[in-house]
Amino acid sequence: MSIFSNLLAASSSVAWIDPTVIAVYLIGITAFGIWIGYRRNTSSQQYFLANKSLGWFTVGAAVFTSNISTIHLVGLAASGAENGMVIGNFEWMACFTLMALALVFAPFYINSKVSTLPEFMERRYCPQARTFLAVIGLLGALLIHIGISLFAAAKVFESFLGVPMVWTIVVLSLFTVTYTALGGLKAVVMTENIQVCLLLGGATLVTVLGIKALPGVGVADVASFKAAVAPGQLNMLQPIINAEGHLNEFSWLSVLLGYPILGIWYWCADQTHVQRVLGAKSLKDGQNGALFAGFLKITPVFLMVLPGVVGYVLWQKGAIHLGVVESTGKPDYNTMLPTLINYLIPVGLRGLLAAGMAAALMSCMAAALNSCATLVSLDIVKRIRPDTSDQRTVVIGRITTGVIMVLAMLWSTQGEQFGTIFKAINKIPMTFAPAVTTVFVLGLLWKRGTKQAAMATLYIGSLIGIIYFVADLPSVGRMVSDAAKAHKDFSGFVSDTTLGLGVPFMLVGPLLVVFCVAIYVVTSLMTPPMPAEEVAKVCWDHPLAFLRGRVTGASDPRMVTLILLAVVGVLYIWLH
Repeated sequence: MSIFSNLLAASSSVAWIDPTVIAVYLIGITAFGIWIGYRRNTSSQQYFLANKSLGWFTVGAAVFTSNISTIHLVGLAASGAENGMVIGNFEWMACFTLMALALVFAPFYINSKVSTLPEFMERRYCPQARTFLAVIGLLGALLIHIGISLFAAAKVFESFLGVPMVWTIVVLSLFTVTYTALGGLKAVVMTENIQVCLLLGGATLVTVLGIKALPGVGVADVASFKAAVAPGQLNMLQPIINAEGHLNEFSWLSVLLGYPILGIWYWCADQTHVQRVLGAKSLKDGQNGALFAGFLKITPVFLMVLPGVVGYVLWQKGAIHLGVVESTGKPDYNTMLPTLINYLIPVGLRGLLAAGMAAALMSCMAAALNSCATLVSLDIVKRIRPDTSDQRTVVIGRITTGVIMVLAMLWSTQGEQFGTIFKAINKIPMTFAPAVTTVFVLGLLWKRGTKQAAMATLYIGSLIGIIYFVADLPSVGRMVSDAAKAHKDFSGFVSDTTLGLGVPFMLVGPLLVVFCVAIYVVTSLMTPPMPAEEVAKVCWDHPLAFLRGRVTGASDPRMVTLILLAVVGVLYIWLH
């Protein structure tokens, strides 16, 4: 009870009803997860893949909520205020990679009946490729999906409710790990179905109340709103060169070339998200579930980025006051969402909004924890000891969930070292995403690709990515250069426009992919081809083969893809 006492006494500015709502939500969602998913003698198929019983709606909602964490709620609002609607490209471009997941990747994943993506890599290439991807999956979940997300949530709750960071980390971790470890994938996805409603409902409430507050500061129509925002703040597409004559960090070219590299790894080759598709009861449900997630990914631009732009106008008009970054004296845009909530939301509903942020974090963490348990149990333990019993495998998965959670809690306390968190979670994967994306895409579309090519690409490509990441760390630059040490806004030897090359990280990715493709193609042509009959089971005949076959109706994944493509295309034209 001491935990809830701390929550209730955390801030005199917050009514007791708000922490109570949060506490009731945490207890309720945990109890529901355990009730829906826990079985005393559950099988590994039930625990890791929900017995392949998930329908398209459940799959789509789970894929969406496994992605949306507190980082997105806070980071998108902050980026909307600072950079404008352009940051929404990270959401809408996901629609295109989810189309690729549905049409290109999912048919082989589901029809081959694999339980993990590393297992698929073994079937396409070799056991070493399986091990490599399993390690990448574990590191990605530990460092990004759980660790950094937990840190971001702790910072928000500290500024919003006055709850010390350590309490947020401990409390949310305990509740999440409990129902995830006991209930498995079914508990995770069913709680995510509830959380997606709370998440989108809370975001809608902030957006609507924010827009309704604009007339109070003299912004009564669209024309006056456009006049009040910063130049280009409402444009989704930005020019290649900015006003200073440097490469624009989020230009249309950076987004067009850079996002697919991150997106294909994130949405099509990462166990955390694809595991929900693997749990679908049929191929069609898996494909349409991925596409439904694509439709849901349209909403954050309006419900998470736009509130940041609205908040910027309210801040400029003096209605709200943002914190200040002590080291630079600049506005702390990361406080935008908590500030908006305190300004717009009445007492009582604030607790519900805080529960929505907790829901976002718990969904993301639960998804990553369950994928880690699957990777360790099936890709490591089962390979080393194939005779491990089904129940023993489930026990190992539950233990793994707890261990990963503890490690992520420790790592989350180091989040301060990363400056802008939303940028960090996209920049960190750029170390290995080019290599992984190359191996997956060419492995599915080119039968001549060999296991030697895959391993050479993964090792060499990742090594170069790590060298780039380390070289571009501001702390490393300041250690080796007096000029960098004196430059307060120095961003790294690659990205800095004054002392570095001035190449944004979104354009570094395409350069790394070109190198990885060259390694893959040359090595493949220099090594013996793999057995044709085996490769044919895990590779398309030609790049457009997924379009073959009779269209079965409006629910055919190819028809749904066309609808999604048309909607996103119209929205891009509208906001350009």
